[in-house]
Amino acid sequence: MLVFAGTFVGLMLLPIDFPYGVFALLIAFNGLGVGMFAAPNTSAIMGSVPARQRGVASGMRSTFQNSGTSLSIGVFFSLMIIGLSTTLPTTLTQGLQQQGVPADLAQRVGNLPPVSSLFAAFLGMNPVQNLLGPDALSRLPVANQQVLTGREFFPQLIQGPFHNGLIVVFTAATILSVLGAFASLLRGARPKTVPTDVTAPGKELARTAPTP
Repeated sequence: MLVFAGTFVGLMLLPIDFPYGVFALLIAFNGLGVGMFAAPNTSAIMGSVPARQRGVASGMRSTFQNSGTSLSIGVFFSLMIIGLSTTLPTTLTQGLQQQGVPADLAQRVGNLPPVSSLFAAFLGMNPVQNLLGPDALSRLPVANQQVLTGREFFPQLIQGPFHNGLIVVFTAATILSVLGAFASLLRGARPKTVPTDVTAPGKELARTAPTP
């Protein structure tokens, strides 16, 4: 879990225009950290219950794991939106005004919820044309229209706010990973198990019968 947490710290330290090799290395160690923790953790859980209750334990473990995975998606997207909302309105408003968009319209577009900008970034789309509307866009010079609807304006505009959102997400992931490592540390070492011999019923009775 500490390796897992360390990869998030490394991702936070990456610049916006990062080299792919470093990113791929961090993602590889991220997966290795999860793998090194998941298997022993599952083994410890299953080994801590009696054999007759391992089916119930396995079901509860899977339930908590699947619930946590689903919950984490909503939590991290919410944190991402919180990080975006702190800087995206101002950045979007200023960027639109620099391309000749009227101040009131740019302010109105900048104050829209950042959810649409977030999913547009994930889908590789430029939502500026839909946000401004065809009437407002047609009143601008052709050069500004081409910039606003091009493939570089929107990604370059939101890269700063998007990076801030990722910092919030990676910080939360680092804290949770360290807490997970601490919880695992409190569990202590695995207790030593002494194998027991299986004896036949007759021998068991003979062993427990009183000696004349």
